[in-house]
Amino acid sequence: MKKLMYTLLIGLIAAALTACGSNDDAKQSKSDDQKTAQTEKQKEAQEKQEKQAKEMQKKLDKQKVDEKKTVAVVNGKKVSGEEYNAALSSSQAQYQQMGQDPTSKEAAKQVKQQTIDNLVGQTLLLQEAENKGYKATDEEVNKKLKETKKQFKTDKQFKAALKDAGLTQSQLKSELADSIKYQQYVDKDIQTPEVTDKEIQDYYDQFAKQSQNQASGGKEQSQMPKLEDVKPQIKQQLEQQKKQEALQKKVEELKKNAKVEVKL
Repeated sequence: MKKLMYTLLIGLIAAALTACGSNDDAKQSKSDDQKTAQTEKQKEAQEKQEKQAKEMQKKLDKQKVDEKKTVAVVNGKKVSGEEYNAALSSSQAQYQQMGQDPTSKEAAKQVKQQTIDNLVGQTLLLQEAENKGYKATDEEVNKKLKETKKQFKTDKQFKAALKDAGLTQSQLKSELADSIKYQQYVDKDIQTPEVTDKEIQDYYDQFAKQSQNQASGGKEQSQMPKLEDVKPQIKQQLEQQKKQEALQKKVEELKKNAKVEVKL
């Protein structure tokens, strides 16, 4: 029936188009004008967004420091401004993802502190990994490098990305080796408690309660999935939280016997 109605409708439209003749040309012209106006508005909106993005990037760049500057010394190891700027971009992105402006006066202070804390913590953990004897073999590094290159369609794109990041392939391999040693240490030495079914249930119930509160506040409530459908994801989220808490606890322990000098 729907197909028949559609056929009849097409026939009526065709007949109307024939009868309208020149009148349709006027309508088409009006329609084209409307489309042009709409396109112009979209273009203006896009240009406005691009302008705002450029202005924001300028503000974000102002928070960067001289790449050659030493921002901290951790047990004799210098942490460079280049490393700080890379970590800073990550911190800024986190704030933006939460809908906050990382360039506001208060947020800028927090971003700066968070960035230096993260750098000091990572340096201490990597030093501990090396002290424990963890190493990255050439085979492991080359495998990681190959995986990294796979993210780019061509070798030219990969080299361009390296250039944008201010890295040589040798420097990238050094960073990959550090990440391998760090991960080995975290996996084997940082013990975290098992996630219990009660913790998963509590997390699920809390999320359900928040969803209900949003609905009562006038926001549309999305249908809650069944616990068994999201249990693996909740477990993984809680495991990551516990791992981060354990790492932070370890960093605080390492700081007690470490010599840390912040120069920023």
